[in-house]
Amino acid sequence: MLDFALAFGALFALVFARMPLGLAMLLVGTVGFADLVSWPAALSMLAQTCFEAAQSYTLSVLPLFVLMGNLLSRAGVSRELFSASYALLGHLRGGLAMTTIVAAGGFSAVCGSSLATAATMTKVAMPEMRRFGYRPGFAAGAVAAGGTLGILIPPSVILVIYGLLTQSDIGKLFLAGVLPGLLGILLYVAAVVATTAFFPELGPPGERRPWPERIRALRGVLPTTALFLVILGGIYLGVFTPTEAAAIGAAAALAIAFARGALDLPALFEVLVESARTTAVLFTVIMGALVFGNLASFAGFPDRLAALVEAAGLGPWAVVTAIVLVYLLLGCVLESLSMILLTVPVFYPIVQGLDLGLSPEAALVWFGIVVVVVTEISLLTPPVGMNVFVLRGLLPDVPLVAIYKGVTPFWIADIVRLALILYLPVLSLLIPGLA
Repeated sequence: MLDFALAFGALFALVFARMPLGLAMLLVGTVGFADLVSWPAALSMLAQTCFEAAQSYTLSVLPLFVLMGNLLSRAGVSRELFSASYALLGHLRGGLAMTTIVAAGGFSAVCGSSLATAATMTKVAMPEMRRFGYRPGFAAGAVAAGGTLGILIPPSVILVIYGLLTQSDIGKLFLAGVLPGLLGILLYVAAVVATTAFFPELGPPGERRPWPERIRALRGVLPTTALFLVILGGIYLGVFTPTEAAAIGAAAALAIAFARGALDLPALFEVLVESARTTAVLFTVIMGALVFGNLASFAGFPDRLAALVEAAGLGPWAVVTAIVLVYLLLGCVLESLSMILLTVPVFYPIVQGLDLGLSPEAALVWFGIVVVVVTEISLLTPPVGMNVFVLRGLLPDVPLVAIYKGVTPFWIADIVRLALILYLPVLSLLIPGLA
């Protein structure tokens, strides 16, 4: 236990010293394994783990979904989603903030990244909210909160990584994220309604669009909606696997981008290079997590931790609640991906062994959604709320304190959603159970 605690401490030190997370985990995992066994064994483990990850059929879903999101972003899907949402909701008090959240939820369904969703919606939504006199902090808070949906609503890169770490069914994880994602949108909209009811000056109403214009705006998002339904519907009905769904999605996104004239050969090359860079970073992080996880398993850390939990005499739901509280605290100081990669290999064996009234497979799927929702909260939590810092970088005239004040209603909505998902597993398991 002491040896692994030292390794964990060394990893934290390297991360806080700004070493890239993937390289830090590779270094600590390899050196720690060499200390416990030998250098030849450690180097062999490193080579085998990296080779198997690079050759993984399951992981091929990542570059395809990244490519699909980049192609649809280049095709202007975010603006169409915002326009359609604005046509329906913009005339209400706080309507533009609601529009931003709904559009962010829609864009999340084809993007899979919270930071990318927040950055994209900032460019699309903030000029409109400024034009109608929204308070900058509240407007930025709505964008930051809407952006968090990118890691939950499928296809989600984080859910793919969680599935790899826990050997869970990625298709079921995608389906499990649908209802919690929709619940997140509804609670965020409710937060806007409640906040603007008490403080109407934060979100004045926009223009009311005539019905013919609303119908035209809704028609513009039909291809994107159809693509999302094909991907999830195909997985739900068992027509194709998540990897095949990603390939279909990437091909359809390419066709949509070319059909709209948003893509020529130089632009296509730029999109491919950007997707390759993102994929390389993700694969490095995943390989590092697998190497570090091998060290944790060989050191027996999960088993020892499970024994400590059992000796403490806590009930299963008390243990899960304690794990969630640990995540909330870590979210104050760790970036979301770092938090998942460092903690999931330690906690998921404990959760899988608890008597929660769920099968081991269902427990992993449910716990994955809980972890992602807690991670969403960390994207808004000071002092390391990554979505807040993305907004601060794109909006230098809006003070950081104002953005944190703006996200407060949405943070409260997230806590409510977390409690519902934590203590009502059916919200996560209903759709996978029907599939």
